[in-house]
Amino acid sequence: MPESFDPPQRILLGPGPSNVEARILQAMLKPILGYMDPVYLKCMDEIQSLLRSVFETSNRVTFSISGTGGAGMEACMANLVEEGEEVVACVNGFFGQRAADLAQRWGANVVRVEFEWGQPVDMEKVREAFRKSAARIVIMIHAETSTGMIQPIVELKSLRKIRDAIFIVDTVTSLGAHPVAIDRNEIDASYSCSQKGIGAPPGLSPVCFSERALDKIRKRKSRPRSWYLDVDLIDKYWSSDRIYHHTSPALMNYALREALAIILEEGLDNRWERHRRNSEAFAAGIESMGLEMLVAPGHRLWTLNAVRIPAGIDDARVRGRLLNEYNIEIGGGFGALKGKIWRVGLMGSGSTKNNVLLLLAALQRILKEEGFPVRS
Repeated sequence: MPESFDPPQRILLGPGPSNVEARILQAMLKPILGYMDPVYLKCMDEIQSLLRSVFETSNRVTFSISGTGGAGMEACMANLVEEGEEVVACVNGFFGQRAADLAQRWGANVVRVEFEWGQPVDMEKVREAFRKSAARIVIMIHAETSTGMIQPIVELKSLRKIRDAIFIVDTVTSLGAHPVAIDRNEIDASYSCSQKGIGAPPGLSPVCFSERALDKIRKRKSRPRSWYLDVDLIDKYWSSDRIYHHTSPALMNYALREALAIILEEGLDNRWERHRRNSEAFAAGIESMGLEMLVAPGHRLWTLNAVRIPAGIDDARVRGRLLNEYNIEIGGGFGALKGKIWRVGLMGSGSTKNNVLLLLAALQRILKEEGFPVRS
């Protein structure tokens, strides 16, 4: 027989998952209920209400998809994108590339508006590309996890001065830690994940769809090719119809419910301020040591902080020492930024003053020993 599996308790300061509060883990020890049990259906109703508050939306179709954030992304593409239609995708990082690729896989002719990784989206270029295209869908990543950059979703609605459009926004690394203002920003479809700003374990993807988005889905020429991610079918389970679709992961939804309750108990404004304060403190500490942030102030995520790796410093060695000597996990770069940045997540319960101070002290010691002239 294999020995019991006893994973260590890490300090998770990478791009996700983030650490999970004991109260949320405790919720996962509660009895499993059947997917049509009236008590479980009440739990689902509560999740929908809580999610609407955190998404800042009144959208009726708001629920969790059984799958990680990628499942939410694919659900948006599978339901909203039709064969042969043009879609404008804003790309300045790995997840912008992924969204564009998924839209293409679902039949779109994708117009990529590309920018250098770590540089902000220029909305004038987006407007120009949209004007020249026949696109009725625009995709933007709110929080580009590969670079630590926040994107100007507030400006998307200006595109409707050119023509009507559906806006799909990735809030995977912003929901629960940054304002997303789905209704105020007139976003039509958004997907996120459970394990970052929300602070639950990975495995669920919160999504919401506006009436404008649902109208487009209803008027499709053909049904979505994905049965599992068909929003209309999933909605019939989450709505008052209660038509079986799949076996819902009860324990994961208990955890999500508890995590969302914690967010609203803290208060959205307070939670956003905590993430802002700790991110800015971390960036100030990094720069005081003589290191550089990848993203300029004003464009930085509070949840994901990208630090440039100094010349001559071994990326993997530093991350390995943090893990082995301090039990701290941070992330490396990938794609165009592989070996060039460290990605530090301060999200959910991991966004604390203590974690900022601990990581800065650990980095200072390690970098000195690795030969980097850390400023005193």
